[in-house]
Amino acid sequence: MASFFAPRLFRDRADAGRQLALPLSIYADRPDLLVLALPRGGVPVAFEVALALHAPLDVFIVRKLGFPGHEELAIGAIATGGVRVLDEEVIKTFGIPPAVIDQVTATELRELERREKQYRDGRPPPAVAGHTVILIDDGLATGSTMRAAVRALRKEGAKTIVVAVPVSPPETCDSLREEVDDIVCAVTPEPFRAVGLWYADFSQTTDEEVRELLERAAREIPAPAQAS
Repeated sequence: MASFFAPRLFRDRADAGRQLALPLSIYADRPDLLVLALPRGGVPVAFEVALALHAPLDVFIVRKLGFPGHEELAIGAIATGGVRVLDEEVIKTFGIPPAVIDQVTATELRELERREKQYRDGRPPPAVAGHTVILIDDGLATGSTMRAAVRALRKEGAKTIVVAVPVSPPETCDSLREEVDDIVCAVTPEPFRAVGLWYADFSQTTDEEVRELLERAAREIPAPAQAS
């Protein structure tokens, strides 16, 4: 069996963000632009994009709702701003009762609120209604978390949704095109294998790094739109 050696396309997440900012330059300086990162790994990438585009930066936290005992089965997701998106087809197929959905939602909501408090330090979530939103992660694999985030943003009234990632399997990138207004996958290698293979340094982003980058963004680029 032949060995697979992935070329390291990005030094680290910051380098990936700087490269990703180039094809996104058409969105620079738009007054309605908001850059949102999926924490934690998406934040260093999004920070560089936000700097380059002169756009406010914030995080958009998504928590998958997994069926109890079979958490890999997603029945929906909750996201920043109190949005819940349910997969009605899965719920109907497996006959999942509303009480179970509410129980899972309550558990994940506590974790989402904990992360919101940890990352935002009391700041309200961003108001996305009427905005052009660039949603960023450090890469896509199946795209399930990103898809949940897109649906939540759509439900919140985002005017335009752009998904942007440094690396993705071509089929995942293609499948998301139908759900967004624009998508930028900087590279779509085959075989793909895993996001981390395309980074020389894919060490875990810490909560402290997320907080520091959000604080830097607040100082160095325009303040995020605030929820009303």
